[in-house]
Amino acid sequence: QVQLVESGGGLVQPGGSLRLSCAASGSIFSINDMGWYRQAPGKQRELIAAITRGSRASYLGSVKDRFTISRDNAKNTIYLQMNNLTPEDTAVYYCNAMVVPFSTFVPYTYWGQGTQVTVSS
Repeated sequence: QVQLVESGGGLVQPGGSLRLSCAASGSIFSINDMGWYRQAPGKQRELIAAITRGSRASYLGSVKDRFTISRDNAKNTIYLQMNNLTPEDTAVYYCNAMVVPFSTFVPYTYWGQGTQVTVSS
């Protein structure tokens, strides 16, 4: 019964910061790659940051110098620190993880429910 739950979204002014969290719970054997996606109205969902279990990170070019992805394996949690936010960052942000549950020992991709980030003055 693996679940991913995001938190930390909200309304912020341009130039402000937010820190998103995604906690995985359930009967988990291991968690491999994890990442953050976002989807703005009328646009495709896009991968903006990913991180391996060993904390190797990669970023979409438009967020590379502003966002930082990290993970705490002991807590089965990843984070997305977002700085210098602009209105173009407004979107629903989704957590994604490749999880191996005890019930099957077969990797499966899980999604969180999404958290809204709105950047506006």
